[in-house]
Amino acid sequence: MRHALCGPTGPSRRRWLIQAGAAAVLVLTGLRPACAGMGISSYTVPLVALQAMLSERFPRRFPLAGLATLELQAPLLVLRPEANRLRARVPAVLSGPAVDTPGQGMLEVEFGLRYEPRDHTLRAHDIALQSLEIEGLDPAVAALLHAWAPRLARRALGEVVLHRLEPKDLALLDGLGLQPGPITVTEQGLAIAFVRRAPEPVK
Repeated sequence: MRHALCGPTGPSRRRWLIQAGAAAVLVLTGLRPACAGMGISSYTVPLVALQAMLSERFPRRFPLAGLATLELQAPLLVLRPEANRLRARVPAVLSGPAVDTPGQGMLEVEFGLRYEPRDHTLRAHDIALQSLEIEGLDPAVAALLHAWAPRLARRALGEVVLHRLEPKDLALLDGLGLQPGPITVTEQGLAIAFVRRAPEPVK
């Protein structure tokens, strides 16, 4: 029995087979391409891969004016397709001279994503603080922490790398005249669209 594949027939088949071969290599390198018409339209970076790379950046410690230190553990990522953003729930521990006993709590932030062509990475940006709550704090210490919270959120996750495209993947895209384009948050992860590379200006 013949099974239909997404692709053309006739004269365009050879070109499509070349593109399909590139898609197969993308699969083998861990990417998930989507077939659209005659070419590769995008691939999805699954949530588990994003979580793994982000976890490598933690724990992180942030001193607060010599009075306390906020330690942030590996965040739990939540996909928010409806807002095209991600939410990070970051376990936090506050300790130091201004705190009688270490207090535990949670930092929550949301952020968008951007592609950095210089090093071929997907990075968190547009960081928005949702909340920072630590149990059992003296009111003065709580006020200090809340004053620092927006800055801490930006320092903790601003421009953090969540994914890196490998040179071999980029070489395949380059051979097809494509480059990474818009990033969309889906229920499966991040969908990175492939767009036509602008022609180089004639010198």
